[in-house]
Amino acid sequence: MTNEQVRVWELPPSRRRSRNGSVQLTLGRFAAATAGSAPGPVNEVKQVQGGNTMDDPNYLALNAAYKIIPSPVGDLQLVAGDHGLLAIHWHNAKPKSARSPKLVANDNHPILLEAERQLQQYFQRDRKSFSLQLQLIGTRFQIQVWHALQAIPFGETRSYGQLARQLGNPNAMRAVGAANGRNPIPIVVPCHRVIGASGDLVGFGGGVKIKAQLLELERAATVSTKPSQLPLAMAAGSGSFKG
Repeated sequence: MTNEQVRVWELPPSRRRSRNGSVQLTLGRFAAATAGSAPGPVNEVKQVQGGNTMDDPNYLALNAAYKIIPSPVGDLQLVAGDHGLLAIHWHNAKPKSARSPKLVANDNHPILLEAERQLQQYFQRDRKSFSLQLQLIGTRFQIQVWHALQAIPFGETRSYGQLARQLGNPNAMRAVGAANGRNPIPIVVPCHRVIGASGDLVGFGGGVKIKAQLLELERAATVSTKPSQLPLAMAAGSGSFKG
């Protein structure tokens, strides 16, 4: 990850599994390798066994705060848990799941205020990477894909096939696409940087038009971008994967 230094460890076997069978992994703080560098943000990852994160009791039991902010790509609902940013939704968009944690409006939540500040910088082309506390909940494979998304440089794109090969499973292209579509924190975890093998934009939770807008913002803010890394088509492509 660009601005985060993290170490992963599993809980002791006696504490590893909850009553519903989910597994929790925690990403903890440790000092950066560079002498004198400050530690990266604390991140928490909860791994669930099923494919639908939104139905997992660990997710539904959370008490979460939210804040609505304006942006050039529409009003965004930022959602934070106790340990980090949980989600970014397009406000008033049809939810992917009818079930969600209990949400309480809190315009002064420190995690939400920091996320708002960094997003404003991103849209003003003053920020190319995010340094936020994230609270990710997903299956082991989903979390692997989301971490791979964070490694895609600003202003560049990758195909689903490239990500599958990066994860060591070239045949997992569709699984990568499914995990990409379930990314709970778009923009910050940049699923918009994933495109089809032919360069088509193929889909995005906020809409293909917004996906093209985000890619164009990054392209314009990048002084030198390799032509081969830009999407070949900036219009909607018909595909089954969402980013």
